[in-house]
Amino acid sequence: MVRIRIQELLDERGKSGYRLYMQLGVSYQCFQRMRDNQVRSISLKNIDALRQIFGCTPNDLFLFTDGTA
Repeated sequence: MVRIRIQELLDERGKSGYRLYMQLGVSYQCFQRMRDNQVRSISLKNIDALRQIFGCTPNDLFLFTDGTA
């Protein structure tokens, strides 16, 4: 299972969700779904934007689990 770590990265870096939402340029509903891990896919454009905003690699954006938890 793959999880996107948006909320964790926001907390670690002390950034607000609203500011990230504005920087991404997506609808608020889309942003909330990404933040809450309720998306089935994410565009490369959004991955690249998140990577640039957080100053991290794509590996830092995602958490890979075995899916049993």
